[in-house]
Amino acid sequence: MTQIYVFAACLALGAVAGTVAGLFGIGGGLIIVPVLMFGFGLQGVNPEIIPHLAVGTSLATIVFTSLSSIRAHHRHNSVRWDLFRPMTVGIVGGALVGAWTASLMSGRSLELAIGIFVILVAVKMLLDANPKPGRKVPDAAGLGIAGGGIGWASAIFGIGGGTLTVPYLSWCNVRMQQAVGTSAACGLPIAVAGALGNIWTGWQNPALPALSFGFIYLPALAGVILTSVVFARVGANLAHRLNARVLKRIFSIMLLLVGLRFLLS
Repeated sequence: MTQIYVFAACLALGAVAGTVAGLFGIGGGLIIVPVLMFGFGLQGVNPEIIPHLAVGTSLATIVFTSLSSIRAHHRHNSVRWDLFRPMTVGIVGGALVGAWTASLMSGRSLELAIGIFVILVAVKMLLDANPKPGRKVPDAAGLGIAGGGIGWASAIFGIGGGTLTVPYLSWCNVRMQQAVGTSAACGLPIAVAGALGNIWTGWQNPALPALSFGFIYLPALAGVILTSVVFARVGANLAHRLNARVLKRIFSIMLLLVGLRFLLS
């Protein structure tokens, strides 16, 4: 694949990922990582670094897309900054450790881990399994520990953390609107720390394709961010017009098939 085709494909990927994120309220990383892995395979990238390159690039895109999301939620006063600050302390450390953990895994091991995670998310969406409020918001130390775990897992799977942060905050009796808004804010430190970690761990890796910056592939990064922010608004508008329940089930089945492909390939 030539660079122009790669860039065009990433523009399309950003449009799809942005639409899905706006439509279902989940991070685009669940779409970006699997599609990039498939595209890197077609491009002839060394299979051993394909998952690492997809995860690092996905996290880098979230740095840009999260800024727009944070502004929107802040305008609606739905970000609990009092929760964000202590969680960020843990998130940054956890994301850096997560990037390092991923670098220690073989390409196949990381692919399997991503496949299992995608399947779990699909099952959760199919069953609409969300934790019921069952505890009070912990103190700063507890929020920091939770942030560390969320940051660690998010950096491994290349996501902004919403899949994990929203259920956790809901379990802590945070109103759903505020849980979503605070989760969006937490996506920025996750993405920044995770992207920096992937630049560091992938720096001067001999298997990297041209135009890579550590484990971040710059043409894919540019293509995705140019369209994902715009189409996130399209997805949000569609969510008010379409049967979101039916679409969510279709999307979860698609995720299930993607996860199974990773496990069986």
